[in-house]
Amino acid sequence: MTRALVVTEPGDGSVLQVQDVVVPPPGDGEAQVRVAAVGVNFIDVYKRQGVYPMTTPFIAGEEGAGVVEAVGSGVTDVKVGDKVAWASYTGSATQLANIPADVLVPVPDGLDLETAAAAMLQGMTAHYLVNSTWPVQEGQIALVHAAAGGVGQLLVQLITGKGATVVATAGSDEKLDKARQLGAQHTINYRNFEGDALADEVRRLAGRGVDVAYDGVGRATFGASLRSLRPRGMGVLFGGSSGQVEPLDLQVLNRLGSLFVTRPTLGSYLLDREELLWRAEDILGQLADGRLKLEIGGRYRLDDAAAAYEALEGRATTGKLLLLP
Repeated sequence: MTRALVVTEPGDGSVLQVQDVVVPPPGDGEAQVRVAAVGVNFIDVYKRQGVYPMTTPFIAGEEGAGVVEAVGSGVTDVKVGDKVAWASYTGSATQLANIPADVLVPVPDGLDLETAAAAMLQGMTAHYLVNSTWPVQEGQIALVHAAAGGVGQLLVQLITGKGATVVATAGSDEKLDKARQLGAQHTINYRNFEGDALADEVRRLAGRGVDVAYDGVGRATFGASLRSLRPRGMGVLFGGSSGQVEPLDLQVLNRLGSLFVTRPTLGSYLLDREELLWRAEDILGQLADGRLKLEIGGRYRLDDAAAAYEALEGRATTGKLLLLP
């Protein structure tokens, strides 16, 4: 038996229960991993709420890191004793998990398991956003909302590392200070602006419309994101921490300058193991050698998981939250 965080039915944090579950030996192609840390993410919330329909009950959690304790037949990529991390595997919030070996990636020497767990979903998300969805180039200007959050902090660092300029938004002076420390050249407290005023402030600070707007906030900011873009710029909606964006009249894109809009998801940028290893090894490697910094904003026991998600949904956090099974 092992302890696991179970979503008993669709709903709020009250449907989360820690239960004892049976974990069989690993099957064909699986590795059994002793889980050291599990990331707390909005995709967990969407699945718990039923925004992404799931059959209940199910074990929560999408990413983590730990040590391999056993392997099933046919597994050659990992062995007992290996430190590994993973993402996009529903059922991670447990002490012991059988995970398909082909989603596991090696944790480099010098990187602790908590940081590895914290980096997988948000790190690979930031990686595909700046390298594939809109390949950021030197001299460009990017708008990053929620720049002190888990993805936001990594976006700021990756974008400025490419020689581009960041206009960062956040909801407090403390969070804006964090964004500036990570390299953001311009910062805006979005609570001081409403409607078109936020886009006007972005354009004032940038000196023109931005090339790309990275928006994980959603309903509260996406209109301003589009109005902040230069002609033929791209609005990238990759999350909805303030709620889901209303349906969009495509003529708006015409009027604002032949804009592009995309709603990407990580799975579309991990189409094979080669792509997974490229993104994961690049992010984990940069963390291991100090080129990237990642802030752990809080650590919670499985029994306190509801509090972790309440903090995440209330946008009261900086950095990444972890569950420690």
